[in-house]
Amino acid sequence: MIETLLCALVTILPDFLYRRFVQGKRIGRELTLFSVWYELRWGLTACVMLTLMVITTLFYFHPATKTVASYFRTVTILPQVGGRVAEVYVENNQEVKAGDPILRLEGLSQRAALESARAAIAEVEAAHKLAETDLARAKAGIAQAQAALAQERDDLERNQQLRDQGSSAVRLTEIERLENLVAQREAAVEAAEAQMAAVQQQIDVLIPARMSSAEAQLHLAEAELDKTLVTAGVDARIEQFALQVGDYVSPVLRPAGILVPLESGRNRFQAGFNQMAAQVIKPGMVGEIGCMTKPFTVIPMVVVAVQDVIATGQLRPTDELRDLKNMREPGTITVIMEPLYAGMVEPLPPGSNCIANVYTSNHARLQEDDSLGTGERLFLHVVDTIGVVHAAGLRLRLLMMPVTTLVLSGH
Repeated sequence: MIETLLCALVTILPDFLYRRFVQGKRIGRELTLFSVWYELRWGLTACVMLTLMVITTLFYFHPATKTVASYFRTVTILPQVGGRVAEVYVENNQEVKAGDPILRLEGLSQRAALESARAAIAEVEAAHKLAETDLARAKAGIAQAQAALAQERDDLERNQQLRDQGSSAVRLTEIERLENLVAQREAAVEAAEAQMAAVQQQIDVLIPARMSSAEAQLHLAEAELDKTLVTAGVDARIEQFALQVGDYVSPVLRPAGILVPLESGRNRFQAGFNQMAAQVIKPGMVGEIGCMTKPFTVIPMVVVAVQDVIATGQLRPTDELRDLKNMREPGTITVIMEPLYAGMVEPLPPGSNCIANVYTSNHARLQEDDSLGTGERLFLHVVDTIGVVHAAGLRLRLLMMPVTTLVLSGH
């Protein structure tokens, strides 16, 4: 509408003034409802062509969209294990810090496993004390066997000396018996040393290994018990939380509620522009948005990023070949926008639905590029100037937004 009115000022109006004051044609006589087209055909035709050119140039170099929102991420409150709720520590719409407890499950089996792991550790500790006692007994057994061996060796050496001296008081059978007895005592010493080595091996290797296994089972049992306590992973607000003691929650099908991070979706908006704007919108461009959550307010924005892919072209491997004729309507260019000035979007809740304009500015190019011709400079000036029309259109839509939403929409 604004474009048409502006174009009519330089096309239809001059044509009418020429007919009225130069040719002397009067409204209601020569200029009637039936003769307007013939009399003002040059102005009407020029107005239509100029309006189409202005609208095309305007929407190409100054893209607009009604698809703007501040998307935010939610975190589902899910336990790592299923079970019935034993305690609830928070309420709906309550703000929590990272690490704050939210709910606790019964965890009867987890507590039983923890007690079993602690009992296993106590058993290993008792076995270690028993092994130390066995080691002391083995050392005493070695000392006893060595003393008996020394005694038998002394008897054998004494009898052998008497035999070598030719004494008739020594019998050969006695020497043989003592030799066998010494060999028996030596074997007893070796057996006692082997017994002590076995006990020492238990203390040094077997019992530490059993202790490590028992401690690992204890840590596992503690980890499983910790899973029964559900805590907040981020600073967030709890939503859709109506859990009661005795309710059953599961990590698969029965979540407890939703966490909305406090910083998610703040100070950042995602806008979807037509694919025709792909070569126009660049990071650093200035724009404006207006949201339903804050009517009558225009918020200056700046483009910080442009997604380099279009979502509708996404392909997931399946068991069917994709037929391109079944492709949906052309997707949009996703543009990330942030407020040009700090604090401008603080009152806007995440998820706000908005409209946006982005403006092409050739001011720097006109100031710095001396190689531009007169026609090109004129065209760039026109492009920058008609952006005012788009800005006025945005403000007009914001003024009419409460009326169209609350009155004319019929909701």
